[in-house]
Amino acid sequence: MEFTLDTGATAWILTSAALVLLMTPGLAFFYGGMVRARTVLNMMLMSFGAIAVVAIAWTVAGYSIAFGSDVGGIVGNPLEHLGLAGTDEQSILAGSGVPFLVAAGFQMTFAIISTALISGAIADRVKLGTWLVFAAIWVLVVYAPLAHMVWGGGLLSGDGPFAAIAEPIDFAGGTVVHINAGVAGLVLALVVGVRKGFGREPMKPHNLPLVMLGAALLWFGWFGFNGGSAGTADGTAGLAWVNTTVATAGAMLGWALVERIRDRHVTSLGMASGVVAGLVAITPAAAALTPLSAIVLGLVAGLACALAVGLKHRFGIDDSLDVVGVHLVGGLVGTVGIGFLAADGGLLLGGGVNLLLVQVLVAATAMLFSGVLTTVIALILQRTMGWRISEEDEITGIDITQHAEAGYDLVGALASRRERPIAPRRTPSPSTMDETEPRNAAPAPAHVTGAADSVDAEPAPITAGETR
Repeated sequence: MEFTLDTGATAWILTSAALVLLMTPGLAFFYGGMVRARTVLNMMLMSFGAIAVVAIAWTVAGYSIAFGSDVGGIVGNPLEHLGLAGTDEQSILAGSGVPFLVAAGFQMTFAIISTALISGAIADRVKLGTWLVFAAIWVLVVYAPLAHMVWGGGLLSGDGPFAAIAEPIDFAGGTVVHINAGVAGLVLALVVGVRKGFGREPMKPHNLPLVMLGAALLWFGWFGFNGGSAGTADGTAGLAWVNTTVATAGAMLGWALVERIRDRHVTSLGMASGVVAGLVAITPAAAALTPLSAIVLGLVAGLACALAVGLKHRFGIDDSLDVVGVHLVGGLVGTVGIGFLAADGGLLLGGGVNLLLVQVLVAATAMLFSGVLTTVIALILQRTMGWRISEEDEITGIDITQHAEAGYDLVGALASRRERPIAPRRTPSPSTMDETEPRNAAPAPAHVTGAADSVDAEPAPITAGETR
């Protein structure tokens, strides 16, 4: 079939791709504000590093594994689009008039943010090199095959075996992105182990305005995530845009309600987390729900995720920044919630149980697939490269020990070891001072290793109302 370029649709997908790419720096701010001051740079580098390695891996083979010709219902032909080779007629959005490279680039941004999300589960304690190797392997071995199974005509798509019961729905990535990343985060948290002091020392966010900024950028970028998944600028994109807004609003209020009842106060961290919970939940359902149903879904997601994030302390799992509580739980709420609330086929709207059954089966399959393969990758890296930095480096702060930098220079310390220190000026004794030397001269402050320590003072006990 001859390809016909649609400039409007192409412009929309290019814009959406830019919005989705912005989500990963937004995630860096969101995660960076949530950690302690002495680890903020490392946390942000994990997101930016994911952009670097995933973009290359996706170009070389990831796209082909995800969207190449089907092989066994699990992967696409990895050689078919090697190096993003392909014609516009082969574009996955050819029907919308969007060129091959534009559609492939749009999907690249999904792979990047999905991988970066995992990093929040292992904050403060892992080697950056091991993380980058993991990101490159995971996107090829786990993300791309699951994307093929759901969106590329594989086992979990409308062409797979479950479609005989009802056609599975995952509009923009409830399984591929959020359940996948959430399970991977859980696996890494278990393999890597807890931070020193977890459960005994307060590990509160050091910069809540940074968290709020990150949440705002994520919300903004998410309009490209969901709206762009329509494939063109049409009514479906508009429905996804509206549902993304109202579901997120509902989740914010749901999270705030839990805090108000449980903790007697509403927090900025909670509201920002509610934003992400709502965005996660509406992702697979953005085009399947009415706006009123989207509000209900968002409210449920906010309630569920707010309650779920506290379970890590009960089970002793150091999911540092609540990847499991927000992305796995939120992804499950959204994916399974379709079975209840979908305008066409939802159980609560008279559609019967078929769609609900399929959504549960798809979610369970995605969890099993991601869990098994991520465990294999994580254990191999554990035995070869090793995940953990030393205990001494963790106590001192990963920024200064691993990157020779500090996020904040508030007492005259070096923000980076690349700066040249100024030696303290020696004050001569009164007997040796010449007439031009002021007698009240004082030496410069001694160099403090790691300025982050000066802003990392922790309040002593964890209060009952602490969000994290």
